[in-house]
Amino acid sequence: MLYHLLFPLYKTISAFNVFRYITFRTIYAGITAFLILFIFGPRMIRLLRRMQIGQHIREDGPEAHLKKAGTPTMGGTLIILSLTVSVLLWLDLTQPYVWILLLVTVGYGVIGFIDDYLKVVKKRNLGLRVKEKLFFQAIIALAAGALIYITPGFNTHLTIPFFKQLSPDLGWGYIFFAALVIMGTSNAVNLTDGLDGLATGPVVVVAVTYMVFAYAAGHVKIAEYLQIPFVAGCGELTIFCGILAGAGLGFLWFNTYPAQVFMGDVGSLSLGGAIGCVAVITKQEVLLVVAGGLFVMETLSVIAQVVFFKMTNGKRIFRMAPIHHHFELKGWPEPKVIVRFWIIAIMLGLVAISTLKIR
Repeated sequence: MLYHLLFPLYKTISAFNVFRYITFRTIYAGITAFLILFIFGPRMIRLLRRMQIGQHIREDGPEAHLKKAGTPTMGGTLIILSLTVSVLLWLDLTQPYVWILLLVTVGYGVIGFIDDYLKVVKKRNLGLRVKEKLFFQAIIALAAGALIYITPGFNTHLTIPFFKQLSPDLGWGYIFFAALVIMGTSNAVNLTDGLDGLATGPVVVVAVTYMVFAYAAGHVKIAEYLQIPFVAGCGELTIFCGILAGAGLGFLWFNTYPAQVFMGDVGSLSLGGAIGCVAVITKQEVLLVVAGGLFVMETLSVIAQVVFFKMTNGKRIFRMAPIHHHFELKGWPEPKVIVRFWIIAIMLGLVAISTLKIR
């Protein structure tokens, strides 16, 4: 709204011309998202405590986590509010990709909210059933994939890192591929969200990484120079990624060890879905395996544990999955696990950015 209200005034007041610059709006959109979390975070925590919306700790988890029982959860609701307000204030709302991103973010947030509500308020231990959760996720992801597919000028070729000549065209099958990326990323972030700030930090790192890709893909000359697909209107996703990073930092202020609040599924599912959608629109879908490698590692650890357990009649690869619990049970203090995983996420983000020049 600020963009649409103030930018047209530049003809009268030249200072308003700054609103045309994506870099300017990215910075202040990120700051806006951060300030909303920073200012309203304490009020949200007090409200959650009053409503007795506290985290339920599974008895089969690490013993050290039992003391976290009752910590306010569903803080991701404020993340979504902060993100939505910032998007409406700073982005060009005539761009269809903006609304697709909001569809995925808010839609997945609603699924997570229902799941948290059933677990925390209605005391249904597992919340939504797995089939129910995946069904609703698939509906939203397929809708987003279809909308991206029909957006004028969007191409359905895959971009393969390191291989500029290898770019298979999926045609209408791209809709299903996009849905898979969105769903997979959403659930991967959800699995990672098991320690204080463990998921929030890497979300910020991936958001900053894709901020670079969105800016490059949305600038025709830069995209041509770097030999990456140009996506008209993709520049606005730079601002969206800035908002993701700002909201993540704002939430991390309260979510860092020892956490005052947890994001819950309402936060992890929505943030993961948003990242997956950004990866699809920027045409860097496959690269998400590198940029979000920490989320991939966490997911694969769960899959490997389950498969090995079934194949060997009860034997385990890890002491507990996801893998961050394995290191906890090995004796690593929780803050050490968190910071070391953040370091891994940062390194992977840098590797992903480096692929811009290795093609």
